[in-house]
Amino acid sequence: MSKKSQNISEETIRKIGAKIKELRIKAGYTSYETFALDHNLDRKQYWRIENGSNITIRSLLRILKLHNKSLKDFFSKGIEDL
Repeated sequence: MSKKSQNISEETIRKIGAKIKELRIKAGYTSYETFALDHNLDRKQYWRIENGSNITIRSLLRILKLHNKSLKDFFSKGIEDL
């Protein structure tokens, strides 16, 4: 993978994390820790996801289920718009 492709992938993952953070805040949680604890998620891993570390599809689907969102809903606006 070229550096340019790798940077695009990392930027995309960062944007997905930012969108997940936005969902948490819209749900009334100012703290990622409180959200993670309330939903039986590993705090460190959830923090990594919101901050642009690699996220698995399984983790994304679990988080979206907590927010009653589908993949279609989540990506309907597009991550380029963040």
